[in-house]
Amino acid sequence: MRYNTDLTDAQWNIIEPLFCMEKRGRHFQKHTKRELINAVLYVNKVNCQWRLLPNDMPPWGAVWSFYRRCKESGLWDKIMDALAEK
Repeated sequence: MRYNTDLTDAQWNIIEPLFCMEKRGRHFQKHTKRELINAVLYVNKVNCQWRLLPNDMPPWGAVWSFYRRCKESGLWDKIMDALAEK
């Protein structure tokens, strides 16, 4: 299901390279980065609690953990800056 808060294809194309630059080891990922970002954007826009994410989104714990790691590493600011530039 698509939500109004989801990234457009053009927006995703802008920020996707930021994830390719990460130098972390390859490991099993159950959810795509795009799904995780869309979930964070949903929480931000509708101002809901993490635990109230719709069931068709990744589990709230995975979304929150992804967001926390992005904030701590500075990646989230790079994502927002890249989207704001366009």
